[in-house]
Amino acid sequence: MSYLKVVIAPSGFKESLSAEEVAAAIAQGVRTACPTADIVTLPLVDGGEGFTKTLVQCAGGTLHPCTVTGPVGQTVTAYVGILERNGTRTAVLEMAAAAGLRLVPRSERNPLVTTTYGVGELIRYALDLGAERILVGCGDSGTNDGGMGMAEALGARFLRADGEPVSRGGQGLIEIDRIDLSGLDPRLKTVKIDVACNMHNVLCGERGVARVFGPQKGATPEQVAMLEQGVERYASVIQRDIGLDVRLSPGSGASGGLGAGLYALLGATLHNRYAIVMQYLDLDRQLASADLVITAEGTIDGQTPYGKIPAEVARRAQRYGIPVVVLAGAIGADADANYQYGITAFQSIVRGPCPLEDAIRDADALTAACAEGVMRLIQIGQKLANRRYLFGQRKHERMQTMLVL
Repeated sequence: MSYLKVVIAPSGFKESLSAEEVAAAIAQGVRTACPTADIVTLPLVDGGEGFTKTLVQCAGGTLHPCTVTGPVGQTVTAYVGILERNGTRTAVLEMAAAAGLRLVPRSERNPLVTTTYGVGELIRYALDLGAERILVGCGDSGTNDGGMGMAEALGARFLRADGEPVSRGGQGLIEIDRIDLSGLDPRLKTVKIDVACNMHNVLCGERGVARVFGPQKGATPEQVAMLEQGVERYASVIQRDIGLDVRLSPGSGASGGLGAGLYALLGATLHNRYAIVMQYLDLDRQLASADLVITAEGTIDGQTPYGKIPAEVARRAQRYGIPVVVLAGAIGADADANYQYGITAFQSIVRGPCPLEDAIRDADALTAACAEGVMRLIQIGQKLANRRYLFGQRKHERMQTMLVL
């Protein structure tokens, strides 16, 4: 194959490979099929797992480990990044490090009880580190408590009608009668909080967080109905006690409603996550000179166009007319809809039926093999194009000879 610049810009595979590991596996497969290719790897994050470490690495910051409460009450080791940029001390943290789905054992996945309490502890640690600005990444959550646990760790109180504290987790949303913010950490008044989140996610309604993401976090249909009831009640109490309508606010449904909690309870500003992330990454400059883009996602389906990494990569690649191939762990319902958003082709890394545990275990090798197969198909296309060009040249030469005769 002639010279080809391939930009590899994947997300990670949840509970399997990090974005860096996916990028390395794809690069291996591309190099096997096309040793002369110019390969640029740009592992991408969207506010979920890897957000803090990636931004710290890109911006030359420092990583500070700490111990916080996990989503099912266990002790977990998380981290806060510190960036010194433009004279401002910014703390970077990701909610997934304290309340991510990977921290919830499969046998305990019930968003009625999982909590974001550890996220509040991370924010408190960032304040202890002297942060003037806090950047929170929302994604890959295992919770649906509207950020109540997060705010509780910072001094807020959520009370039932009898004056007792509500239960932790999504169950508390159903019980809530009153919000008391008088005990919030006073340092929060002097720090700016920015949130990188999926602005397509809303708290309530047809596309509300309970209905769309509850099942992914282990909720049964009955529990989804309870969570829907809870977020509606939560939104009503927020509107009455704080004066903000968060039901359909863009980003309010991020990370099980953590977006709504950060906005309404802490006064945070919610941002399109890619508007934040791309300030630290080099994707657009690399796309300008690329011939092919390969990205990846755990599952490609009808939800992908709503803020997932492959759709964002395709949107940016469209500016330059570059084909985009998506490698996915699984191909879900309505995946064909992605063709309308600049994705040229997609391919599952799994070649045949196999247990999920095997696919997760072998994801590295499966991804490399899939990338190699994609590149070999591209080689076939290039050879066919070359043959058509040569055939056209020969036909032109024969015509010229006949005209001379």
